[in-house]
Amino acid sequence: MQEARPVARPVELAYLPTTTDAVTAIRARMRATPAGRLQNGVLIACGLVVLQGLVLNFTGPKGPSLQSMVLSLSALALVAGMYLLVPALQGRQVHRMVAPQGEFQAVVDDSGVRVASRYSETTYRWPMLTRYTETSELFVLLTPDRYGIGIVVLPKRGAAEPVDVDRLRDLLNLHATRTGPKRIRTVRHV
Repeated sequence: MQEARPVARPVELAYLPTTTDAVTAIRARMRATPAGRLQNGVLIACGLVVLQGLVLNFTGPKGPSLQSMVLSLSALALVAGMYLLVPALQGRQVHRMVAPQGEFQAVVDDSGVRVASRYSETTYRWPMLTRYTETSELFVLLTPDRYGIGIVVLPKRGAAEPVDVDRLRDLLNLHATRTGPKRIRTVRHV
């Protein structure tokens, strides 16, 4: 006979979404999903190729060419801009969509995650959110597809007490797989 697992107390969060939340969540998703890592890798590889072209321009037998240098620096600026600015621009767009909804309330328990705002209420069962990643400010829950198309953002500041952040992490570890960087330092509260 299988022993019944104790039911975890629900964790409640209340928060106003910020642009920083959206940008951080998009960047975390890019580090945590295979598709995001591929995109980052392609951009970094493009940047390295452009840098190599710039170095070859300076070390070539004919000496540096102003036209090649301008072209290489422009391409490098474009790649760096895409790497740094695209998540910021996407985060701003996401925030513009959610900001009018006012304060969000989220309840996380053994059945899943419920998120409510002024204009919407959504329930996600755990099979819909099978992975998560953690940043210093957020938990980012991801759908099971390789792209992490669906995400739920849970800001840690929304917890009533610091111990609730630890309880939320424990609930997520019970029902989802942690993915992405694991270097988040946390202090366990007793």
